[in-house]
Amino acid sequence: MNWEKRFTDALDIDASYRLAKKMEGPRTNPVLGYRTAGSAAELETGELLASEMRRIGLKDVHKDRIQLDSWEFSRAVMRFCDEEGKMYEFQLGAYQTDFHTNGFQTYEVVWAGKGTERDYDNLDAAGKLVLVEMNQREEWWINFPVYQAHLKGAAAVLAVQEGGYGEISSRALNAQDIAGPADAPAFSISQADAAVLKKALEAAAQSGRHSITVEFDGESQVRSGQESYNIIGTIPGRDPEEMILLSAHYDSYFSGFQDDNAAVAMMLGIADGLVKIGYHPEKTLVFCAMAAEEWGCINSKYDWSVGAYEQVFHVRPDWPGRVIADLNFELPAHAHGKKDAIRSTYEYASFLEGFLKTVPEDREAFPEGIQVLCPIETWSDDFSMAISGIPSAVNDFSAGPFMETHYHSQFDNEDFYDRAVYRFHHELYGRLVLALDRLSLPPMDFGRLFAAIEKSVDRGTEEDLISRLREARKLAGDLYQRISAVNGGEKILPEERKKIRKDLLSLFKKSQDYFVRLDWQDCVLFPQEAAERNLSHLKQAEDCLRKRDVKGALECLYGIDNNAYAFLFEEAVFSYFTDYVLNQPEERLRWGTGRIVHHENLYQVVTMLRDRLRQQKDGSGEHSGLEKEEYLLREAIARQEAYYQDDIRYMTEAVEKMVQGINEIKRRFDYGQ
Repeated sequence: MNWEKRFTDALDIDASYRLAKKMEGPRTNPVLGYRTAGSAAELETGELLASEMRRIGLKDVHKDRIQLDSWEFSRAVMRFCDEEGKMYEFQLGAYQTDFHTNGFQTYEVVWAGKGTERDYDNLDAAGKLVLVEMNQREEWWINFPVYQAHLKGAAAVLAVQEGGYGEISSRALNAQDIAGPADAPAFSISQADAAVLKKALEAAAQSGRHSITVEFDGESQVRSGQESYNIIGTIPGRDPEEMILLSAHYDSYFSGFQDDNAAVAMMLGIADGLVKIGYHPEKTLVFCAMAAEEWGCINSKYDWSVGAYEQVFHVRPDWPGRVIADLNFELPAHAHGKKDAIRSTYEYASFLEGFLKTVPEDREAFPEGIQVLCPIETWSDDFSMAISGIPSAVNDFSAGPFMETHYHSQFDNEDFYDRAVYRFHHELYGRLVLALDRLSLPPMDFGRLFAAIEKSVDRGTEEDLISRLREARKLAGDLYQRISAVNGGEKILPEERKKIRKDLLSLFKKSQDYFVRLDWQDCVLFPQEAAERNLSHLKQAEDCLRKRDVKGALECLYGIDNNAYAFLFEEAVFSYFTDYVLNQPEERLRWGTGRIVHHENLYQVVTMLRDRLRQQKDGSGEHSGLEKEEYLLREAIARQEAYYQDDIRYMTEAVEKMVQGINEIKRRFDYGQ
């Protein structure tokens, strides 16, 4: 029976579209939307999705309670009358901070440029609304200028994106996770509305005034220790102990048509197609609409993907070890480039590449075809799934221009819906579910992981690790051949198959624990890479100082850990957002726990070199030496070299443990055949 053909024929793409639109109904802000963590709108949407799951015919439909911090944004409206008597009313977006005016209140607005420390020189911001410009993609995240303003006593920040996000229109508002404390308020204002305020501020400055007066009505409430729900439905399989998970998040900023209404609707559209054709899976298929993906944790660098993290680490910790794959969906009704991609954990890349060879191409949707990318990124719920021990994949969505233009703005709507792309993704991932369901064993190719590690290591100095990695790749290749043979029909005893499945998933979890780390920009890397990169920057900076090239040295230091923020914000800001990563409990760090291992604090040397640069420019320090700065850099180099050597030793030991695990699994094959 050709289940693929029956499935694709049964799909109702228009029904998925209608559900995506229906999800726009519940909202906390009647004008802008917003369906945020633990809010009434999120809870109402969860009930809607549970009803939809029951209508489709999914079984065991229920809500799993999760713990989180909630955010409800009701309104942010500003009134302003210019000197000519023209009245303006602006709708503002918001960030996850606490602010209550209880109706319109009068505030002064001041201009603080980019919102850096020096922008407050001779500026009184106390009790005022501070207007700042930023580009979060290319400069710094919202939490830094917001906390800087907070320390200066500002009532709230009005943030306007000058680029990077919301580029589709000068009317665009933006929303992102705040990654900071709730008592440092912030709101989003469009370029067009900010231009009105800036023009008025410029006119006021000509009269010797540094502020203008507005009326502002804002209601944004953050509460700690609240709850929401992940919504679950299943198609029961013949083996209830083995599962395939499909996931997408149902919280949103603004209306969230692409991010992530269309994804939730597609997930349920796939479920609907499978139920309609009467498909009885081998493995239980689990469909999970996740809450609180956009945000759900106060004052944490890792404040998103809370619903997914809570689900697999606290609510259902039994899923890792049983779920052979999570297919996570994000923004699936828009082409993010001419070439589509599945982004996956390394271990499933070989299987996915083979699977894609069986999928009919759709040149209308993606003229250049489709590829597999690795590794998983931190942008969405698939990262939390992967580090829990569930191999994960996501339709790649982060590379295209949509992220800079429409993403997290009120322009994420049906105007940019692409039906051909949406249909292709329904068909692609439905076929992938069917392919995964046929497998006897998780298709783990650890050789792809070892190859990536080898590529990341300095080949000239770490021959022992390189040699061990090459041995591990060969063993992993042999193991993958054995797995592929069983998945191709080779007989194995049922009890041994179950043990091998658990062992493979257990070894996958170990690979995540051993090798997945993050840098200070939330990019995924291997353990030794941070120190290796830091050493490169530090040695270049040291060389610049020998040549008395202070500017060049500073440019090198900018790329080390989070020291870019040492250039522009006061030490209290830099220290706050460093310490809350290094010195917070696991419940605040969640999926970021232990992923940043070392930190090089160069605030002192950056400050000294910036002073030196100013002295060189005005001639006051032209002949002074740089011995102190050189000494501090040598100390930093020594620390990073020690970190690097420790990391290489750790990596060698971790690879050895992986080799032992692979050999144990290979022996199980011999028992079972």
